[in-house]
Amino acid sequence: MREISLHILDIVQNSIAAKADEIGVDVIEDREKDTLTVVIGDNGCGMSAEFLKKVIDPFTTKRTTRKVGLGIPLFKMAAENTGGSLEIQSKEGEGTVVTAVFGLSHIDRQPLGDMAGTMLSLFTAYEDIRFLYKHKIDEKKFFVDTREIKNVLGDISFQAPEVYLWLSEFLKEGEEELNQMEV
Repeated sequence: MREISLHILDIVQNSIAAKADEIGVDVIEDREKDTLTVVIGDNGCGMSAEFLKKVIDPFTTKRTTRKVGLGIPLFKMAAENTGGSLEIQSKEGEGTVVTAVFGLSHIDRQPLGDMAGTMLSLFTAYEDIRFLYKHKIDEKKFFVDTREIKNVLGDISFQAPEVYLWLSEFLKEGEEELNQMEV
């Protein structure tokens, strides 16, 4: 994977497969500490302590369609290539939290990628899941709770053309404002 946003998409897909109905995605850029931290947490089925110990092995997967699972090992490698780390906490029946820390200015850090597009894809494809998305750069923050948007929309789908367009622009503008450098 060439961008961190694609790793995030992959890990969120794991949360969805684990039957999560609430998924948090936090992206925290701290220029003073020179870190980029990604935290993905869910309330899915979680993992046993035994499976958790093996989850970074590419030949360990819960999938029945294939015998390899590269998402977590590749995410771990991407973080470690920048002097960072990956940690997974999970409890059966409670959920999982994946935390990846990257060296923000490290030459080998992959670009963050299109977070607006990634989150738009998730919001519109999985409308029954509550997503809590937070992107923070130093003290500036952009936050979206899909439950709040759903409460305003009522029965109108995120896939309705006018809603999809609004969501797309809202996410792009939020990311652009966040990324504007202070002068």
